Amino acid sequence: MAGQRTYIRKIRYGVQLAFFALTLYIGYQFYHFVLHFRDPLHPFVQRPSSVDAFLPISGLMSLKFFLFTGIIEPLHPAAFTIFVAVLVTSLLMKKGFCGWICPVGTISQYFWMAGQKVFGKNFRMQNSLDLPLRSLKYLLMALFLLLIGVAMVPNMMVLFFITDYYKTADVMTMNVFAKMSRTTMWVLLALGSLSLLYKNFWCRYLCPYGALLGLLSCIGPVKIQRNEEHCIHCRSCSRSCPSLIDVEKKGVVNSPECFGCMTCVSSCPSKNALDITLRTGKTRRAFKPYFFPLALILIFYLVIGIGMAAGKWDSQIPTEEYKRIIPELYKN
Repeated sequence: MAGQRTYIRKIRYGVQLAFFALTLYIGYQFYHFVLHFRDPLHPFVQRPSSVDAFLPISGLMSLKFFLFTGIIEPLHPAAFTIFVAVLVTSLLMKKGFCGWICPVGTISQYFWMAGQKVFGKNFRMQNSLDLPLRSLKYLLMALFLLLIGVAMVPNMMVLFFITDYYKTADVMTMNVFAKMSRTTMWVLLALGSLSLLYKNFWCRYLCPYGALLGLLSCIGPVKIQRNEEHCIHCRSCSRSCPSLIDVEKKGVVNSPECFGCMTCVSSCPSKNALDITLRTGKTRRAFKPYFFPLALILIFYLVIGIGMAAGKWDSQIPTEEYKRIIPELYKN
């Protein structure tokens, strides 16, 4: 059975690499878009609206603004659309965005896989340290929700939306890496080193976005379910889980740490012992593992498609504004 289901891992790796390649292409396009305004002799490249995916805080602000006013701010509307798409997929398809689409999650995964090759294993925090460290991402999440969801009123948001800082938030995000400071370099090196040693260090301990999606996924209908009658207690599922969930001791995996990666399902040697299931009423029905990524990607792009059709995708920042602001950012 495990051999029959290993295909799901190959599908996942393929989906992850496809989205990672798409991310690199978007970054390349955006870099050349900015380069045109730094040097007018450089050919103009259309700004890729998908770059707003790197502005989840803008997406959160836009969502609150929309809930209070019914208006989607027009400067980074794709940030709103993508943020809503990620929330919807996390509600319906577990934290699948983190496990299948997010490029940071993909990089983190390949780091710990490389560390496993180099050191022969990955290390694990003791419980006395693991739990306090995991609380950090929830504290960061709570801070953002407090500052934006509670403290920032719509009138304050309007004043922030019209600032040059907000208009070029995407450019400044790119410059974190393109014009990397020594502090940023050392932070990235530290995170990279820790990611070699510990599985998904950033995702597990520090990502506030993932913390929010994990909590949302807990109330969703899709879950990994273990059938005690068929379980042979080999612990393959628990050993293979990249989120360090003790799957073998669960009936239904409802942890906010679960990525929906189905590594446990693909590792299980016993037929019908572990399945991906959908709650329908009071019962759960198993479905084929390959339906999970199909549904995940379909829902994700369906929401984005609705945003595009509604005209809430392309930025309405005038070209003249970019001509004015971007050269100022690169003076020093």
